[in-house]
Amino acid sequence: MSALLWVLLYAALIMCWGWAWQRRHRNIGVVDVLWAKGVGASALLLAVLGDGALAPRATLAVLGGLWGSRLALHLWRRVRSESEDGRYRYLREHWQGDQRRIFGFFMAQAVLVAVFALPFAAAAANPRPGLSPWLLAAGGVWLLSVGGEALADRQLARFRADPANQGRTCRAGLWRYSRHPNYFFEWLHWFSYVLLAVGSPLWWLAWSGPLLMYVFLRYLSGIPFTEKQALRSRGDDYRDYQRSTPMFFPWFPHRSQEPQK
Repeated sequence: MSALLWVLLYAALIMCWGWAWQRRHRNIGVVDVLWAKGVGASALLLAVLGDGALAPRATLAVLGGLWGSRLALHLWRRVRSESEDGRYRYLREHWQGDQRRIFGFFMAQAVLVAVFALPFAAAAANPRPGLSPWLLAAGGVWLLSVGGEALADRQLARFRADPANQGRTCRAGLWRYSRHPNYFFEWLHWFSYVLLAVGSPLWWLAWSGPLLMYVFLRYLSGIPFTEKQALRSRGDDYRDYQRSTPMFFPWFPHRSQEPQK
């Protein structure tokens, strides 16, 4: 488990840089970029330092590294091109710009990088060699989930880019079937490492990924903050969206809707 200490040290260092960056640019949103970067890098580090078979460790490096790189790049583009996310603007105002609290928030995210690296540690300890059915299943779930998240991100970005949609809620594509399809596929992605860790003596640790991610997205930092901000900015339009569209798990709208172009 000493490898996790290296993960924590690396995460703390990049979060210190992120805290300094947000002081200059007044944008706490960079913390999300660094969280994705840190977790993705931890997959690479644990794959190298793990004592499991080569196949699961190599697969971990590819899946975790690509996932982290895609998500970090997507979030960085948003941070660089948009104003501070409403969730973080609220925190800055609530804390009255207290940099000690903001620094503590960044350090808490460093700890979460290490916590979400636990599934990677489980996969990196897997002694099962070769291309097992579990490894192939992990790759299939990863392709479905990361592809779905990327599609949801593109659909939302395209919708936001149209000035005519100012103050309106995206109901196009995957957003017609879930209010948070990007969060759903992000959660689903963590089952890749549960499958990749089958056969590992630390397999039970792999379940921390989907379990913790669901709790954070559903009850803590994801959906609650996002929906409060959406209600503040879009009002009745978003309330109608809440009534008609499932919150997390994709399903058909509760009543007839015409999909947006």
